[in-house]
Amino acid sequence: MSFSGIILDWYHQNKRSLPWRKSLDPYKIWLSEIILQQTRVAQGAPYYLRFVEQFPTVHHMANASEEEVLKLWQGLGYYSRARNLHATAKIVVNQYNGEFPDTYNELLKLKGVGDYTASAISSICFNEPQAVVDGNVYRVLSRYFGIDIPINSAEGIKYFKSLAEKVMDVNDIRDYNQGIMEFGAIQCSPKKPLCLHCPLNESCVALQKGIVGQLPVKLKKTKVRNRFFNYIIPIYIDADGNRFTNLQQRKGKGIWQNLWEFPLIESNSMLEIEDVDNRYKQLFEGNGEIELIEFNEVAIIHKLSHQHLHTKFWILNTNTEIPNQISFEKIKNFPVPVLIADFIKAFKF
Repeated sequence: MSFSGIILDWYHQNKRSLPWRKSLDPYKIWLSEIILQQTRVAQGAPYYLRFVEQFPTVHHMANASEEEVLKLWQGLGYYSRARNLHATAKIVVNQYNGEFPDTYNELLKLKGVGDYTASAISSICFNEPQAVVDGNVYRVLSRYFGIDIPINSAEGIKYFKSLAEKVMDVNDIRDYNQGIMEFGAIQCSPKKPLCLHCPLNESCVALQKGIVGQLPVKLKKTKVRNRFFNYIIPIYIDADGNRFTNLQQRKGKGIWQNLWEFPLIESNSMLEIEDVDNRYKQLFEGNGEIELIEFNEVAIIHKLSHQHLHTKFWILNTNTEIPNQISFEKIKNFPVPVLIADFIKAFKF
C-alpha cells in the first residue's frame, strides 16, 4: 500500500470526533483553522464552539465590533489572528457577498490566510488538490523520509511543500489532508511517538536510523528579549462606596495591539517602590492624597514567543477621582491580555 493509502486507512480508523469535522461550511473550517494556529486542539475546541455560538455566520462576525471579537478570543494569544479574523469576515461579506472563495489562489487574498490555511480550506471544503503543510505534516514527512533540512528555513519550506504535493492523494484530498495532520498529532507526535504500533514503521527512515527524536530540524529561535513592566492600578472609592480604576488601550504595532491594560511604566530593570512613586505620583499631584502599595513582591514572568515580560503590579489608592475612570463592574467587559486577566482574577475586581 502507498504512503497516502496507509495514511487514509489509518485516518478512517482513528480520526477524532472534532466539532468542525461535522461541517464542510468554509466559514467554520476557516474559523477552526485560524483558531488552531499556534493552539492545541484541546485548548482551541472550546473557543471554536463559543465563536460559532456567538457568531454563527460570517455576517454575524462582520457586524460585530473588533472589541467583541478580541474579548471572545481572550486567552488564545497571538491577537493579530483575532484582528485578521474580524477583518477577513468583513472582506468576505463586503467583497464576496458573504461567500468564501472556493479556490486556493483566491483564498490567499484574504487577510491572515497563508499557504497552509488556503490549502486546508480549499481541499476540505471544495476538494481542490492542494497539499497542507503544518507542524504535524513537517514532522511526519521529515521522519518518514529521513529529511534533516530545517523546516523553518526558506529551503525547507519549499522542499517540504513539494514533497507533500508528490505524496498526497489527489482523489481523496479532503480525508488525506486531515489524515496526515491527525497522524502527526496522534501517532507521530512530537514526544513519545507510537513507533511500535505505527503502520509506517517498516519503511520509516528515521526509525531505521534511530533518529526519530532528532527530526524535524529547526533553526535556532530568535533571541528572547527581556522587558520590565510596572502596572499601576489606581483605585478610587466614592462617597457611595463605588469603586473605580483606569484602563488604557494599547496602540501601535507591538504586542497586544488594541487590547486594554492598566497604566504602564516600562523600565530597563525592575523598579523599587520609590522609583515607581517618583515616576507616577506627578499624574495625581495636587489632586489629593495617594498611597502606593506593592501587590507582588516577586516579579511575574510572562513568556511570549520572543519576549519575557517581568511584571509587577502596584496598587495606587487615591481619594480623588481618576481621569477616564472605569467602574469595577465594567472592567471585565474589556478585552485584555492574559497577564492582565490573571491579575483581575487574583485581585477579585
